[in-house]
Amino acid sequence: MHDIWASGGIGTITQDGVHQAITDRLGLDGQQLAAFMADIWREYLGTANTELIEYMRRLRPRYRTGILSNSFVGARERQRAAYGFEDLVDEIVYSHEAGMSKPDPRVYALICAPLDLRAQETVFLDDADRCVDGAREAGIHAVRYQDNAQAIEAIEKLLTAP
Repeated sequence: MHDIWASGGIGTITQDGVHQAITDRLGLDGQQLAAFMADIWREYLGTANTELIEYMRRLRPRYRTGILSNSFVGARERQRAAYGFEDLVDEIVYSHEAGMSKPDPRVYALICAPLDLRAQETVFLDDADRCVDGAREAGIHAVRYQDNAQAIEAIEKLLTAP
């Protein structure tokens, strides 16, 4: 299934194509497919980090904010329903819509451009070393998330730096 997940992550397969591939490869009927996908989406969405979400909310309107997400076809709609991220930030770039994903240095420009920011004016937070490294390669100030207190402190330090 690796090829299907990879294709879904950069939008080279539709949601219907994902469902068909799962049905064909795993031999699932309609009810089994629905249950399987419900489990996948529950895992994908996880639970909200309310403390970090509230911190992000407080950054606006003083700062332009965005989300750059390695995602999967259908993620925008599910995250909108679960978390309302479009009300939280100014811009969201999903890998399945962009056709590329982190840590490709080119994808970081896709979040900077609509926010009218240069890479060096941007602070990026991620929990994956490879994505933090990709952001740094793109010239962005990047913070590796370990916990909320550490992340907020690191972001604040970068935001208040001369």
